[in-house]
Amino acid sequence: MAASQPPRGGTAATFAPPVMQARRWLDGVSFLADRPLLNVSQAAPMDPPPEALRQAIADAALNDPGAHLYGPVLGLPELRAEIAAEWSRAYGGDIRAERVAITQGCNQAFCAAIASIAAAGDEVILPTPWYFNHKMWLDMAGMRAVPLATGTNLLPEVQRAGALITPRTRAIVLVTPNNPTGLEYPAELVADFLALCRRHGLALILDETYRDFDSRDGAPHRLFADPDWGDTLIHLYSFSKAYRLTGHRVGALIAGEPVVTEVEKFLDTVAICPNQLGQRAALWGLRHLGAWKADERAEILARRDALSRNMSALPGWELMGAGAFFAWLRHPFDIGSDPLARRLVAEAGVLLLPGGMFLPETDPGARDQLRIAFANIDRPGLQALFGRLAAFRP
Repeated sequence: MAASQPPRGGTAATFAPPVMQARRWLDGVSFLADRPLLNVSQAAPMDPPPEALRQAIADAALNDPGAHLYGPVLGLPELRAEIAAEWSRAYGGDIRAERVAITQGCNQAFCAAIASIAAAGDEVILPTPWYFNHKMWLDMAGMRAVPLATGTNLLPEVQRAGALITPRTRAIVLVTPNNPTGLEYPAELVADFLALCRRHGLALILDETYRDFDSRDGAPHRLFADPDWGDTLIHLYSFSKAYRLTGHRVGALIAGEPVVTEVEKFLDTVAICPNQLGQRAALWGLRHLGAWKADERAEILARRDALSRNMSALPGWELMGAGAFFAWLRHPFDIGSDPLARRLVAEAGVLLLPGGMFLPETDPGARDQLRIAFANIDRPGLQALFGRLAAFRP
């Protein structure tokens, strides 16, 4: 390609990665030692996995020759079986190992799911605010992301979604607990969406990346208890958040066998097999880190509660949603959320993401809404964050 020619590939159809874009706002900005940057732009855990898990990874690297070879395209049989058994217990359903596929993170699980059920020119309904990587993949694949506005309560409505369905619609996507709002979708709402999708012959893609940090006890929904779940449901999951395995890229997809058959084609083409060390780490975590993961959940929920209490320091601001790793706020200033977010870097030492990175350009929320990812900031840090936001004057 000549240097003067603009790119013409599918990637040109979408926007720049929002987190990378926001990080560039840090270029040339200095932060005082007594007021370091508070980075609440990304939810990925910044701490390494617990030492026992790191040791298990090291042992596998040194002593398991298979950890360095190609493996099955759909993942380690032991990991697929462990997921099937644990998810069956957790959700009160019947999930078999052949319905589980291991992927290179949950983003790849989403891409594989979409590739298995839709093609260029098709439509997929995304509630807004949406997870931006979902929108980006649909753009790159030549599909139309149909925004499902959620209003002030941020919950998608089944009736409104039904009105958006056309002959080109192939799926509805739900993320719960939600990224970016943090909201936990009620079990009844999720069940209603499954029923809607089933009536129209669509897939319900349910991304539960943050399910380990749901505040509700027990199963957050009963979809897997439906013996026919596989005709409609595609479930996505990530091990990155639960065991701090972000760099190892391990996710999972659970679906009916016809979908998994198509997913295997996609995975063989783009990755050949999932990360072998990461899969072994995920399997070890499932078998040994239940109590540790429960403690992590308790800490995240405590931070969520601390964040809610600290909202009193921000007169005029509104906490629209909070849960898992995220909070979604409305600010009171006569300034757009994008310029506000940029100014907060230099003037308050805070890096967060503006609502426009998660919304269509025409959505009014793009002007006055913001996302905070609080997983990597402790309770004293949250107090400092809200102090800086309270002191900011545009």
